[in-house]
Order: sequence, then C-alpha cells, then structure tokens
Amino acid sequence: MADIARKQIVLGVTGGIAAYKAAEVTRELLRHGIDVQVVMTEAARGLVTPATFQALSGKPVFTDMWDPRVPDNMGHIELSRGKDAIIVAPASADFIAKLANGLADDLLSTLCLARECPLIVAPAMNRQMWDNPATRRNIERLLRDGVAILGPASGDQACGEFGMGRMLEAQAIAPAITTFFAPKLLRGVRVLITAGPTFEPIDTVRGITNRSSGKMGYAIARAALDAGAKVTLISGPVSLAAPAGAETTRVETTAQMFEAVKRNASRADIYIGVAAVADYRVDNPRRHKIKKTDRNQLSLRLVPNPDILAWMAARPRPPLCVGFAAESRNVDAHADEKRRRKKVHLMVANLAQEAIGADDNEVTLLDNRGKHRLERAPKDVVARQLIAHIAKLYGSRTKRKP
Repeated sequence: MADIARKQIVLGVTGGIAAYKAAEVTRELLRHGIDVQVVMTEAARGLVTPATFQALSGKPVFTDMWDPRVPDNMGHIELSRGKDAIIVAPASADFIAKLANGLADDLLSTLCLARECPLIVAPAMNRQMWDNPATRRNIERLLRDGVAILGPASGDQACGEFGMGRMLEAQAIAPAITTFFAPKLLRGVRVLITAGPTFEPIDTVRGITNRSSGKMGYAIARAALDAGAKVTLISGPVSLAAPAGAETTRVETTAQMFEAVKRNASRADIYIGVAAVADYRVDNPRRHKIKKTDRNQLSLRLVPNPDILAWMAARPRPPLCVGFAAESRNVDAHADEKRRRKKVHLMVANLAQEAIGADDNEVTLLDNRGKHRLERAPKDVVARQLIAHIAKLYGSRTKRKP
C-alpha cells in the first residue's frame, strides 16, 4: 500500500441506490489513512442519512450551500480548500451531466466547479442510462477535461437487470485512489503506446479489421499519465476520446502505425504494444469499389504486415518492450513462446474471446521472473496494476545499466 497518510479528500455522494456503497468507500479510505469529508446531495439524503457518514468519518456532513457552520457561508469554496482531491462515488447520470456541462445548482456540483484539486468520478446507474449516447458524450467530455473515471463495472443491478453501470466496489475504488495518490513511479519517463485495431483496405469501402475497441490501450495511456509519464499514443480507428495529456496520433493501416512508431522510437524509454495489429494486408487494394456479380468469385492475395513489436525489440538500444497476446486457447503457453521469440521484456496474455471489446479484463503477465496473474477487474483498474508492474521492471532495468 502506498504511503498516502495525511491525504485529505472530499467524498461526494449523489442520488442512486449505490449510495449505500459510499459508506463502505468511506471506511476503506479511512483504513488507507485518508482523511474524508463527506458532502451529500439532497437525493443522496433520501437513501442514506448524513448520520451514517458522520459516524464513519468522524466529521460533520455537509449538504447545504448556505450551511452556517462554514465561515461566510462559502462552503462551495472553503470545503475543497487544501484538499488533495474530490471523489464522487456514486456519480449518478444526472450529476455526470452537470459536471460535463459546468452546472452548479447545489453544494456538491458547485464544489466541483470551484475546485483547485483533481476530480475523480465513480459512475453508477442503470445499464440503459450508461449506454445512452448523452451519457457517453458526457463521459468523453469529462475525460477530455482531465477528470479521472473509475469504472463502472458489469453486474447485477437494483432494477433486476444485468449489465454495465454498476458502481465499482469499495475494495476496488480504494486501491485506485491510493494509486492515484502514490508517488509518480514513471515521472518523466517517455512511454510510447499503440492501441486499437488497424484497418487494411480491400477497396475504397471495404477492409480487413478486428473487434478491438482500444479500451485497454487507452486505459493504459491514462494510467501511465497518472504515474507521471510523458505519453505518446498511436491509435487505430476507435470511438474513444484521446486521453487528456497524451500526444495522440491517429492512423488506420498497420503501415501507417509502423511509420508513426518509427518516428517516435528513438525517444521512447518504454514501448507498450497494445494495438491489435493486422498480421496481413491485401497485396493490391482496388482504387474503386469492387462491383458484385453473380458469376464471379473474388480472390484476395494477402501479404504479411511488418511486426512492429519485433522491430522495436530488435533495435540496437531498444526501450523496455511490452507486448500483448490475445489467444483463443493455451493462452499462457502461446504468449510465453511469443515473448521469447520476439525477445520482449514483458508479455501480457489474455483470452481473446473474453477481452476484446469488453469493459473488464483478466490477464497474466509473463516475464523472466515467471507468471503474475491479475484478477478480472475493469480495464482501468487492470491498467494501473500493469503500469505498477512495468515501473518495477523499468526501475530494475535502469539500475543495471552502466
């Protein structure tokens, strides 16, 4: 556990059945040595009483913008002064919409707007609300604004349905917060990341690609930024907002991704190849749309694409190289063979049919010291654990250099 004693946070609790989980979040944060000041919305008070949080935190709970206990009735400013972060858990769809659009009509939303400290949000809502395009736009806007998003997770919901939108458990939120406050393990380190799929054209409208969403690569980019790294992200075609603070280049084909990697290779201390790069491309893509006829069959000649990870690992002075292996069977064996053949420092293995496109992941880390399994968790949680492991490998490697 990181040494984060004496950190002070405001814990915002909004309306939604997951408000009861905020009590356990309070307990877990206190157990990690964090001082907690709870602020509740009126909707939250209808689900959990302020007395609960006062008993757990040992501090009075604030709900009113004009609370006379705060000097000059300036609670919307004073309560966040000197705090290390504001954490909103649960964050309802309504409150997320307020944050994304700069609304401030109660104490908690005004605190968030007037803050001078980082903001961390743990969404919690019904799956239809989470999947609604308005909510997706609001989340993307918060990410662009530099707000950290924890979760949500997939699971049983209070409405009786199953799906994404469930708030992370306190046992996942507290470690994520400790990581956020932890020393910047990669401060100043230059990290080059590839993410997402590549698209190999057949003609002007058709192409060969895969189901990679880019979620894992983007989560790793955000985790590296949180660890103090200087991040360059080279992304295939995805529908994700670029992580705030990353130098992002968007590409389509493997050849374009390879050229972008080569332009940045010499200034990378760590290379993380998360992208699901197409192994083959069409030898001679057509300049115009291929017309369908009933009498003709279509044959495509495929040629191999360059192996970006192997090229990077074979450089005269390679960075610390991390690869990903999405396998459909014999995951660990195939991944470790790939690691040894390409001579990379770390291979991250997962089951393709469970990982690609999903919001959570379970991986095995394979390096010269053996196997290290990371249990299934939301991809942002897995990303932080992975970055911590990479930082250790990088630290050991730099110590060995003359």
